[in-house]
Amino acid sequence: MKIKPGISSIVRTPLFIVLIVFLLILSACDDNTFSAVQPETDPEIIHPFDESTSFLANEQNTIEVVNSFGPSVVAINVTIQGEPMRPFANVPEDQLPQDFRDLLPFLDEEIPMQQSAGSGFLINPKTSGSSYLVSNFHVVQGSLVPGTTNFQDGASIEAIFPEYSDEPVPVKVIGANPSFDLALLTPLDSTKSFPAVTALSVANSDAVQVGQKVIAIGNPFGLEFTVTTGIVSAIGRFVPSVGQITIPMIQTDAAINPGNSGGPLLNSKGELIGVNTSIINPDGRSSAGVGFAVPSNLLIEALSNLELGGLSDIRNTRPSLGASIRSVSILPEGIRELLELPDTGVALVDVLPGSPADKAGLLGSQRTVVIGSVEFPAGGDVITAVDGEPVENAEQLSVLVTYEGKAGDQLDFTILRDGRESIIPVTLEIIN
Repeated sequence: MKIKPGISSIVRTPLFIVLIVFLLILSACDDNTFSAVQPETDPEIIHPFDESTSFLANEQNTIEVVNSFGPSVVAINVTIQGEPMRPFANVPEDQLPQDFRDLLPFLDEEIPMQQSAGSGFLINPKTSGSSYLVSNFHVVQGSLVPGTTNFQDGASIEAIFPEYSDEPVPVKVIGANPSFDLALLTPLDSTKSFPAVTALSVANSDAVQVGQKVIAIGNPFGLEFTVTTGIVSAIGRFVPSVGQITIPMIQTDAAINPGNSGGPLLNSKGELIGVNTSIINPDGRSSAGVGFAVPSNLLIEALSNLELGGLSDIRNTRPSLGASIRSVSILPEGIRELLELPDTGVALVDVLPGSPADKAGLLGSQRTVVIGSVEFPAGGDVITAVDGEPVENAEQLSVLVTYEGKAGDQLDFTILRDGRESIIPVTLEIIN
């Protein structure tokens, strides 16, 4: 027979004792004591974000830079007058077949106005009290008579300050530097001035470091006042650019797209460190995370000549050989063998009379060789080293002479002439 535990044995268990103690404590608490430990349930009580602390420090910095300096960034709209198609302009009409004559009225119609867009920004150079707009030369180039800063017939440029007013300001190009891909713009009406917004301060781009934060503001795809952020991903990057020469660029992963050209690349202080200029677009996409900006120090260097007006280039501010050069390596191997050229080096094609290259006795091409109906300059000096350091291509030589060299520096050029090697000293000069 099973024996059930009696009440006395249950009372003696530890669990039962704990339960009794808990019930005695609970009964001792009045309603007010109990309600005091309950969570707040009033739906009227709200806990809002504190706006001063709701953004991360990096976000707050971006907002402050954009609010403070964004109004100085403009959208640049370029309009170019279309030209009629006249393929038979030099042929008397009576000598044309009738079918072609019937087409003439249609061919003589003007092509509609062409429009393009870019970006720019306001600066206030220390050399004058005037404010100017800066943009890329390639943004405005199509509106200009080649070799000048004068408008083509029917061309115009307008600047819009999206954060200030939607009213466009007609502008003109006062000066341009194709070498650095820079242009300086002023109001078309000389009695007018730009809006009274804060102009950008220009920082020392030599102090830029890889990894530092950057902010790009511009007009991509015609979308006025677009902001992107990123970091400096490389400095001193020599890449093919839209300028006339290869220049050392600042590389960034901030999204740069068509229409950003001419806009500012800012640091976290809102200072200008570069002018957004180009992108690498290997697969047809607009932005591949690799954009390039002209360093601000090149803008500082070019400003005095830009303010003088007209076209200027790198020869106005930096030393030059005064010679046309090209990389030997771009020639096919068979051509190099026929012309008895090395695999690498820099060939002198033309030498400007009176230039540092001419004064040193360097020789450009002496003759032209026709190979397979293609003409090749031949017989000129090939530079293979500078101060004992091998030079493989034209970009390397440009860096040594134009960017690292100074007027008055003497460089020892190792050259090949008629198969013989020699060393020729060259004194660098600025060619005006």
